[in-house]
Parts: sequence; C-alpha cells; structure tokens
Amino acid sequence: MIDQETSAPARLPWQKPTLTPHRLGGLNKFGSGHHHQHLERVDGVEIRQILKEHGSPVFIYSERRLRENVRRLRRAFVSRYPAVQLGWSYKTNYLGAVCAVMHQEGSLAEVVSEFEYQKARAAGVPGNAILFNGPWKPRRILEVAIPEGARIHLDNLDELFLVESVARDLGIIADVAIRLNFDTGYTETWSRFGFSIENGQAMEAARRIGSSPHLRLKGLHSHIGTFITDVRAYAAEARILADFMAAAESQTGCVIESLDLGGGFASRNSLQGSYLPPDQVVPTFEQYAEAITTALLEATRGREAAGKPRPVLILETGRALVDDAGYLVSTVVANKRLATGQRGVVMDAGVNLLFTAFWYHHEVRPVRQLDGFPEDTTLFGPLCMNIDVVRHSIMLPPLDVGEPLVFSPVGAYNNTQWLQFISYRPAIVLVGEDGQVERLREPEDLASVLGQERLPERFRGPFTASPR
Repeated sequence: MIDQETSAPARLPWQKPTLTPHRLGGLNKFGSGHHHQHLERVDGVEIRQILKEHGSPVFIYSERRLRENVRRLRRAFVSRYPAVQLGWSYKTNYLGAVCAVMHQEGSLAEVVSEFEYQKARAAGVPGNAILFNGPWKPRRILEVAIPEGARIHLDNLDELFLVESVARDLGIIADVAIRLNFDTGYTETWSRFGFSIENGQAMEAARRIGSSPHLRLKGLHSHIGTFITDVRAYAAEARILADFMAAAESQTGCVIESLDLGGGFASRNSLQGSYLPPDQVVPTFEQYAEAITTALLEATRGREAAGKPRPVLILETGRALVDDAGYLVSTVVANKRLATGQRGVVMDAGVNLLFTAFWYHHEVRPVRQLDGFPEDTTLFGPLCMNIDVVRHSIMLPPLDVGEPLVFSPVGAYNNTQWLQFISYRPAIVLVGEDGQVERLREPEDLASVLGQERLPERFRGPFTASPR
C-alpha cells in the first residue's frame, strides 16, 4: 500500500499476531467447515429485509417447517400403531401462533401450570382437549379444569387427595392419569416427578384411585427425560408402562385407555460436549416411532383377545417439532482482541434472549458469503455480565460492525425462558406458507416494561441528587 502524499510505503496499524492451528477433516472442537455456508433467506424471504422492517435482534419462525415437522411425526407413528394422539407441550413454546399451528394439525394442549391452562383455554382449546401435567396445580384452577373435562395427571399423593376433594365437592367423577417414574436402564431416572414403580408407591396410588367414588383411573403417564438420543430408552418405557397397566387393571378393575410417553425427543441441535454432529447423534422420527411402537405392540399383544382395546399412545413432543423452525438474527456491534489472542465479537443479542446457549452449540451462519481467513472467535452478548456468551468458540471470518448472524435451531424454550434483563426483548415474526411476514409479538419498550410497576406517592417528586 502506498501513501498517496509521500509516495512512501504506508504503515499498516500493528495487530497482535494469532496462531490458529490447521486441522484436517471436519471434526474438531470448533466444528466442521459449515461456517462458510450462509443463510440469505427463510422460506424465500430475505433476512435483511426482515431486519430492515422489524429491527435487530429478531426471532423468525417458519410456518412451513412447523407443519412439516408435526405431519412427519404423526405419519411416523400412525403408520405403525393404530391409535396415536399428539399433545403440544406449551412450556416448549407458547407463542399463540405456534400453538395454533399445532392445534390446527390435530394436537391437544399439554400444560404444566395454571398460567398455561388459562392460556390454552383463552386460545379456544376446550378443557377436554387439555392434558394437565406438572407438580403443582392450585385448587382454584382444579375447580375450573376438572368440570371442564381436562385430563389431570397426578404427580403426588397430596395432589391425589386434593383432586379427590375437589371432585367430591363438585359432585362429579374426575377422570385422572397418574405420572410414573422408573429406571429404564438407559437414562437417568427422573425420580422427582410422579410415583415410583420400584418402591410400590405407584401401585398404592392406583389402588387408592380405584377405591375412590370420585376418581376414575383412565391413563398412565411418564416422562423419562429430555434430549434422549437412545431409542432403547423409549422401548423400555413403553414395555414398563404396558406391564404396569396390566397389573393396575388386575388389582383395581379399572380400564386404562391411554399411555402417555411424554416428550424428550431430541432436536437437530448440538449439545455442548458432543463432538459428533446432530445428524450422526439424533434419531429420526421414524427411528423413535419404530422403537416405541414395536415394543408397545408386543407388550399389548393379548389385550384385544381379552376384550380390551389397545391403549391410545400419547406423545407430548415439543423440542423436536419447533426447534428447527426458529431462528434468531443478531447483529455485530463491536470487535475486540482478547488477552488470550482470541478474537471477541459483541452481538446485540445475549443469553437473556438465547437461554439455550448455556447447553447448545447453536449453528451460526452469516446472511452472505464472507471473505477472509477464519479465526477462533467468541461471540458475546451485550449484557454487562461475564456469563453472556452465546458461542464460546467458533471459527468465523472477519465480521464487520453491522454484519448479521443467524443462530439456529432456537425455536424451543428460548421464547418461554427469555428474560427482560438489561435490554428489551425483540420482535418475533412468522414467515407464512404464502411467504408473507407477520409479526407475532411486538418488541418491548419502556412502557411495556414499566406497565406492571406501581410507584408509591411518597417516592414521586423531582430528582434531588447533585452530580459532582
């Protein structure tokens, strides 16, 4: 480079040198070379245009992907088992439009709190289409849900007695399910929730329900964990539930109508600590379905001969249906060189919006082809917190201020667990099947954040501190 005024070679600004080891092959702690791929559009709509109209950061959802996912899951199971019912897990993502898509595709509502029950009802879901899970259901909501026909999944004996009391006071018989926990041999036992089969508590609960004039045992439910990639765990779960069903029916005289295997199917995300890409780790819907239905058909083989129908198989799949339908677009606001020599990049979205960054290595893609030599980079959020890291280590070319990056899959749990912390929460938009972009949630502003606050009169008045 020549200095135009002196015709002498111009001095370039000094920059601390860095060493980035060359790694052959696609597998290393930084991931494969997929950072060279870029994502310009979501379902044909330019991401830059969405940023221009809705600001940065912004969450984008694909209606097409949502519908494709739920239809493929349903097809995988109904082609293998005679009676299947999906229940959409509200805690995974309770955006009204996301829930509406799932209900339009035939899913019940699966809720775990008073708030979620009320949200489902406000969305037009009838009570008898709601599966009511969770370890705490206050009397006030049970007094609403039970007469509306919601299927109450009992978590503990105190709750059993409470539901029995509410049903007695209302003068009705409440259909209930009991949540069970047990060791499948393939996953860590979630013993906190439900009744243990191994210690006899589950059968005690079944007998207690069977002897009550106010309760009727209609279903069994278990949820063996989350992000489960070993399909043998689900096969074991199906067999254990079916065996308990036969024993409970024998001891109580009830007829179990449904077996709810909960959720836990993994999405196409990359867990931190995993060196294999999701395509090599995460089972397909068909693999989950084959394992579950094969075990269930075998375990219930003699049921029809005994005059009992096979139970309805209920699935509460959440993460695997919505995760890859969601994207977070965030913009570079600053570059820096860390003391370690590693490059740091500050984004306008942090862990307050991308809560799942604590356990996933989200895929990160620019919206255009970037030039330059890839370098080990840490992506920070804008929060004044040392934990605000959305990717600890990723190979990326140089990034200019204003460059958008797309994080995915992010559709599961981020918009239910995000925080109003330090900065406003952004807009959420949906790309419809027709290509139209519609806003699902308005971005926050000062009025929306302060709307719930109440300032006592004695604190009102002029500012009195004196700046020095």
